[in-house]
Amino acid sequence: MSTSHPVVPALDLRGGRPIPQLGYGVFKVDPDIAADVTAQALATGYRHIDTAKIYGNEEGVGRAIAESGIPREQLFVTTKLWDDAHAFDDAIAACEASLERLGLDYVDLYLVHWAVPSQGQYVEAWKALIALQERGLVRSIGVSNFPKEQLAEIIEATGVVPAIHQIELHPYFQQRELRAIHEDKGILTESWGPLGQGKSDLLENPAVTAIAEAHSASPAQVVLAWHLAHGIVTIPKSVTPSRIVENLAAVELTLTADEVAAIDALDRADGRGGTDPASR
Repeated sequence: MSTSHPVVPALDLRGGRPIPQLGYGVFKVDPDIAADVTAQALATGYRHIDTAKIYGNEEGVGRAIAESGIPREQLFVTTKLWDDAHAFDDAIAACEASLERLGLDYVDLYLVHWAVPSQGQYVEAWKALIALQERGLVRSIGVSNFPKEQLAEIIEATGVVPAIHQIELHPYFQQRELRAIHEDKGILTESWGPLGQGKSDLLENPAVTAIAEAHSASPAQVVLAWHLAHGIVTIPKSVTPSRIVENLAAVELTLTADEVAAIDALDRADGRGGTDPASR
């Protein structure tokens, strides 16, 4: 295997090893091709893989990891607790089942996938993740898609601050209020849908395309470089081999302060493309 992969920066993660700032996400990757595309990502140089129980592809991800020949300690694997298992014992069992599907003794990061405020069990779910970390089944624990109120509540209830919060975040929806809270609490910000999930014209925006042209880069690489410039962890998904390679190469693109500011100016009040976590 080639060793001339791009060098991915890593950020210190509370309660665990550093997290590679750019990873490979497998949201909506068909279980039938998950092993193949994850193997492609690993061969390309990704060492951070993000999956979830609800994606239905943990087995494929695990198979790719097992067959890669890459030492486990060189990989960073994230999976997530689904909404139907927030009760304490259910959450413990769900993590154990994810580990079995992945074929791993531990995951590097385990997240509560959604707060689901209407269900009212997010504090119990968080307590379960604390217990899983204490047992060594997960190295670090965090949350995903938590409104600021629920984020504050789990910290108040347990005294344990999430290592990371994975949220929808891209130049059209920059989540500045949550990011400020994260900075204050020492929580890393991780973006899902960093390229807008094809739900907008983000990659055709003139500000983005002008920067791409100036650097002989793709618009996607520019947007990913913007995330990296802000110290955000991000997990772009693609099943296209050329784009898997292209996305990783974004770590070699450095934007100027003016270019970052030009993309900062694209934030929109109505930029959310996915579900509002407060509405669930």
